[in-house]
Amino acid sequence: MSESFDLYDINRNRTGKVLERGNKVPEGYYRLVVHVCVFDKDGRMLIQKRQPFKSGWSGMWDVTAGGSALAGDTSQQAASRELKEEVGIEYDLTDVRPAMTIYFDGGFNDIYTINMDVDIDSLQLQESEVEQVKWATEEEILEMLHNKEFVLYKTSFISLLYFLRNHNGAFTHKDPTKK
Repeated sequence: MSESFDLYDINRNRTGKVLERGNKVPEGYYRLVVHVCVFDKDGRMLIQKRQPFKSGWSGMWDVTAGGSALAGDTSQQAASRELKEEVGIEYDLTDVRPAMTIYFDGGFNDIYTINMDVDIDSLQLQESEVEQVKWATEEEILEMLHNKEFVLYKTSFISLLYFLRNHNGAFTHKDPTKK
C-alpha cells in the first residue's frame, strides 16, 4: 500500500485532499514534514547515517529522525512515529510544540528538539533507512557539512538547532520594560 499525505492550504488548514508518495505537491497546496533532534546532557546531537541505498542524501549523516506526516497524522504524531521507526526511541510529543517551523516550497517543516540521554547501543535502527547513529557536537557536524558528509543544511540552521535545544523561543530574557 502506498503512503499518502494530507494537503494543506497556506494557513496550514487541512484541505481534505491527499497526495500519494512520489507525486509533486500541486501549486497552492502544502504538505507537512517533521524532524526531531535529540540532544544529550553534554549538548551533543544524536545523528543518523542514511543507508547508502536510500534514495536522497544516500550515505550521508542527518539529524536524529525525520520524514513526512502521513494522512491523518498531527505534527506531533508524525514526529513521535518517525523517532520510533528510525531510531527506536519512544517519546510522546502529544503536548509539545515544535521548536520552529520552516516553510519550503510545497510544505511546512516542523522541527522538534528533545533533551534526553540515550544509550545508542540499545537503539533499534530501521534497517531500510538508517545505517548507524552516533553523538556529535555542533563543531563536528559543521566539519561534516564542510566535508559534504552531512545532509547539506545551511551552517546557520545547525547552529540554530544547538541554540534552540535550551531555549523556548527566540528571546533569552524577559522584557525588562514589562512588569
